[in-house]
Amino acid sequence: MSNRERYESVFTTSFQVGREMLNEFLVYQSVPAWDSVGHMGMIAALEETFNIMMDTQDIIDFSSYSKGIEILARYGVVI
Repeated sequence: MSNRERYESVFTTSFQVGREMLNEFLVYQSVPAWDSVGHMGMIAALEETFNIMMDTQDIIDFSSYSKGIEILARYGVVI
């Protein structure tokens, strides 16, 4: 499974959205499941999936599907 497929899987599972929703318009609170609790669950899933530990500022800045790709690159995860 590629990193993109793993990244997409975290989003579709965490927020119960279809792959067609995975674009620059998927942002924090744009779907009901992406609230503060859903956000932390998604962060935990990403950390486990990619075996990383995100800094607090990166967790706060992780505000969209697209921004997440940029943030993960800081940890050596190329999507």
